[in-house]
Amino acid sequence: MRAVQVVEAIGPDGVRAVDIPEPDPAGAVVVDLEAAGVSFPDLLQTSGCYQVVRPTPFVPGVEGAGIVREAPADSGFRAGDRVAVLALGGSWQQTVTVPASTVFALPDTVTLAAGAGFLMNYLTAHFALTERARYRAGETVLVHGAAGGLGTASLQVAAALGLETVAVVSTEEKAAVAKANRATHTVLAAGFKDAVAGLTGGRGVDIVLDPVGGDRFLDSLRSLASGGRHVVLGFTGGEIPTVKVNRLLLENISVVGAGWGEFVRENPGYPARQWAELEPLLTSGALQVAEPTSYPLEQAADALRSLESRSATGKVALTFRP
Repeated sequence: MRAVQVVEAIGPDGVRAVDIPEPDPAGAVVVDLEAAGVSFPDLLQTSGCYQVVRPTPFVPGVEGAGIVREAPADSGFRAGDRVAVLALGGSWQQTVTVPASTVFALPDTVTLAAGAGFLMNYLTAHFALTERARYRAGETVLVHGAAGGLGTASLQVAAALGLETVAVVSTEEKAAVAKANRATHTVLAAGFKDAVAGLTGGRGVDIVLDPVGGDRFLDSLRSLASGGRHVVLGFTGGEIPTVKVNRLLLENISVVGAGWGEFVRENPGYPARQWAELEPLLTSGALQVAEPTSYPLEQAADALRSLESRSATGKVALTFRP
């Protein structure tokens, strides 16, 4: 079968499309993938900069969607089912074998291409809002990087939960992407603190979801209302910021991390619990999933470069079938 491997940890230039043997079913669910999601941790893995460093060569990727080829009788799945999967051994390959606990039946409202990029970003956004920020009805959420994969997922999850959102973007073109993903308000990154103050009558927002970090961090803290929570999701801006903790005292604000992958490693049943909450919202249409920007498997390096240059909007995915 065709697959993508990282053959050298030098970034996107170290990625190759190759032929490898199909995996041994070994009592697992066998899924022929239509597509696989591309995320920022995948980019970090290609240069050995992720917290988990894998020896080369390896198949990157964690999420995908496709059709069940075969499944154990007691798995709850059968041949022909449309599913999304978490494939911790690598999803950038045409066929994966995964335990039933990391397979999720896709409702007909979600295409396989969209489903391929659903799990990582949407489950991360849900985790950030529910477990880490402990959102409450009527609150307002500021989303940095709001036109990216995690940003658009955060906007969609917040909207499904009935929360008002302020999308922070770098250009008017990306503002249009955020609006298409149900942002209540959009503001440009340059001067966002003052714009947020104007939108909220000086009160500030209740929650900040921040996958960017860098020089936005301090103004994000200043944009929080009393009792607000700043949720750290990553550092795509490059710089890891620091905080003077006296600032946390002034308005009784907090800074928390949201490492969904680490949480799942300690709580392997958690994605299934999340799915039980999110699947009805998907089926009803309350939670929406936009179609990704798709690249064929042979152009995996270009897909990664679109994340590296921050030119990508929405979710990016690799397609495996004609």
